[in-house]
Amino acid sequence: MSGDRRKEIVRHLSEDDLDRLLAESTDEKLTERLIFIKRVYKGATLEDAADDVGRSSATGTRWARRWNKGGLGLLMPNFGGGRPPKLGEDQRELLLELLRDGQPWKKQEIQHLINEEFDVEFHPVYLSTFLEDLGLSYAIPRTKHPSRPENAEEILDERVADAFDEGTDEPHNQREGDEEEGWVVDKEIRTDGGTILGFLDTSHLQPWDNSQRLYTVDDPYITRPLVKLDEPAVGFYALSGESVIQFPANQEKERICGCFEGIREQNPGQRILLVLDNFSSHVCEYTRRRAHQLGIDLVFLPVGSPDLNPIEQVWKSLKWEASPLIVESAAEYRALLTELFKQLTTQLSFAVSWIDEHLGGYLQKLR
Repeated sequence: MSGDRRKEIVRHLSEDDLDRLLAESTDEKLTERLIFIKRVYKGATLEDAADDVGRSSATGTRWARRWNKGGLGLLMPNFGGGRPPKLGEDQRELLLELLRDGQPWKKQEIQHLINEEFDVEFHPVYLSTFLEDLGLSYAIPRTKHPSRPENAEEILDERVADAFDEGTDEPHNQREGDEEEGWVVDKEIRTDGGTILGFLDTSHLQPWDNSQRLYTVDDPYITRPLVKLDEPAVGFYALSGESVIQFPANQEKERICGCFEGIREQNPGQRILLVLDNFSSHVCEYTRRRAHQLGIDLVFLPVGSPDLNPIEQVWKSLKWEASPLIVESAAEYRALLTELFKQLTTQLSFAVSWIDEHLGGYLQKLR
């Protein structure tokens, strides 16, 4: 389809056949669809042709697609005479196709679509049940980064496998073009006591964040002191070993390396595999070299793939747990977050699917 939304239309019927069917039609739905097809035959855009019969451009796009695929038989659903109480199997399959083409949808939009395409109107309460039976998901859609590769999970699998590969003496964090000096593990660092795997991420948590629904008798307000947390929270969620939350002044490379040092201090004696995103201060040579000196091998997520980091779910739960609580100072809030983070990260449930999908046969290598 070009920029003016014109579309090649299959001429299943001649214009004379269309005119004959229009003259004979006593069905309002058939008439408007035939008029739409005739207008597109004449060179109208889908938007203009749909507007001529009082329909949206999205409806015009669906009609054109169905006409091209199956002619009048597919363009005109079989309503079975009158207003049926529910959709049959064929109509459900067609509805799923329409929903898949236009997803995501609001509930009101689906109600309008069902009424427009099938002449059926569900009660709003039953509609939720019907959509659940149809297999639809009801959740906040994740934003997909335009640079995210289609095979992000496969890329992560390869990087995890590479991190566990013991067949090379080359520093794992070193890249082509890096300086040769400095890629030596600090003498006081031991990494022969097993392997710790954990996930690192930064979150900007504030005492006024509200994530939890609460019952109230009167207006649902919470009066909070004017407290603000200036520092980001940097969390390390360990599958084995000790999880750590820290509050550096900023996310510059020196501060991130300071967080690495804090993680190493709490997890002595083991090699650490650290899964993290591609933030600039994470991927720079300075950070990668300092991580190597600390015996920390970095496993970078594919670009635009924050959903592949289980600590995202920890942050979500942390905000939910902290949201109804009132604190009097930033120091009290940091202490609260530290305690809640410690409690939450004792659970492996946040990473169960990640473990199943990406750790495979490496579990025995973890401490």
